[in-house]
Amino acid sequence: MENKELNFEQSLERLEEITKLLEAEKTPLDESLKLYEEGITLVRACRAYLEQAEQRIKVIKDGDSATSTGV
Repeated sequence: MENKELNFEQSLERLEEITKLLEAEKTPLDESLKLYEEGITLVRACRAYLEQAEQRIKVIKDGDSATSTGV
């Protein structure tokens, strides 16, 4: 599955799937390593998305502050 095509919620769902697969004792080592790498990529993408959302919220809040103070 191509991670760039996933939105935030889909990425979280995929991370949950990966976690379950990694916790399964029947997952072969090679597959576990690939899943781990995919998981790290998804975590980084989610973190970036959250940072962007935080920045957008700050811009909105700062805009509201400027409006309410008459600036």
